[in-house]
Amino acid sequence: MDQQRERAVIVGVQLQHQNDFDYSMEELRNLADACYVDVVGEVTQKAERVNPTHYIGTGKLQELRAVRDELGAETVIFNDELSPSQIRNLEKELECKVIDRTVLILDIFAERAQTREAQLQVEVARLQYMLPRLVGLRASLGRQGGGSGLRNRGAGETKLELDRRRIEDRIAALQSELEKLVARRQVQRKQRKKNEIPVVCLVGYTNTGKSSLMNALLAKFNPDSEKRVFAQNMLFATLETSVRSIDLPDNKSFLLTDTVGFVSQLPHHLVKAFRSTLEEVSEADLLVHVVDYSHENYERLISVTEDTLKELGADNIPTIYAYNKCDLTDRFYPEAVGNAVYMSVAEGKGIDELVGLIRKEIFSDYVECEVLIPYEQGRLVAFFNEHAQVYSTSYEAEGTLLRMECRSADLEKHRHELQVL
Repeated sequence: MDQQRERAVIVGVQLQHQNDFDYSMEELRNLADACYVDVVGEVTQKAERVNPTHYIGTGKLQELRAVRDELGAETVIFNDELSPSQIRNLEKELECKVIDRTVLILDIFAERAQTREAQLQVEVARLQYMLPRLVGLRASLGRQGGGSGLRNRGAGETKLELDRRRIEDRIAALQSELEKLVARRQVQRKQRKKNEIPVVCLVGYTNTGKSSLMNALLAKFNPDSEKRVFAQNMLFATLETSVRSIDLPDNKSFLLTDTVGFVSQLPHHLVKAFRSTLEEVSEADLLVHVVDYSHENYERLISVTEDTLKELGADNIPTIYAYNKCDLTDRFYPEAVGNAVYMSVAEGKGIDELVGLIRKEIFSDYVECEVLIPYEQGRLVAFFNEHAQVYSTSYEAEGTLLRMECRSADLEKHRHELQVL
């Protein structure tokens, strides 16, 4: 996309005991880049707390102004969410556009949202962020209509109050539309539960390769599927939850769900807006936590994801760790170790090892058995041929003899109609 790129200076305050400060500033650069903004300078300050009026101290503010003028930056981006008064004060002092980390993330989400649901969620989050930030500028406070000469009698609402009312009405309308979409998805989820198909959910930091992994599994097990998902090397390429069925060669299948990636300090407006999408995670039978193993700070990315999962109430679901992008490291791969697999989706290596771990976890209720099915129960032979892995079939005097692996629940359900040998 050929877009005129803005120039910006980024600003951060490092509080005491904040070990991941350098990383969060690096991430702010990446977020800016994803918004087509060139970061041309950086100003940081160590402090015990963030300055409540200007985010940074007076001396730093002067330094920031000098840096901005010298580099010709049109925008200053702050590493934390700013309060309405901080934005107002900073714009007055710096005489330029001031934005915070939350606005950057909201902008990226707004641009990437493809489905109606994702677009609604992003707009709700954006309006909720804006609501307390409707700054009461003098012009806004001119009375709208009303007025009979007597003070306060019949005076109309301020423009600010009208704006606020409009935004609140818009949020309410969007949320009611969202609720309908959420209800529809809950019906689909109930249906899946009824069909007893296990659900495996891909989770992880943004841009670790979740969508690419989903496409690799589809290419291997459902090569005819047209349902590839959008995958690109950029932050937040996926904002919609995609669900695909993965059909293994032995008549076992599971549903694979791709979810929105996480990022540190994911704005709470967004977590709230995307909660319905992220509920897919808390209802999964198994999580595959995809990690960018080539990232120098990958442990930090794991803990951010785990914190977000905890917030969603999904921290007690069995988890497999898929350490992706091993081709960019010296680590030996493909290899499965305990509940982890070292792999490279780009090279297609480690897919079998991962599926082996998934199988072990979600198909633990399968049993190997030999059953004799009377000839009058021929429909059961058809049922097991479709829903089990049949190793051999032979026709005896009393009925059909199957040697197979099937779900223990299926065996119990039909036990009275057949003979288990």
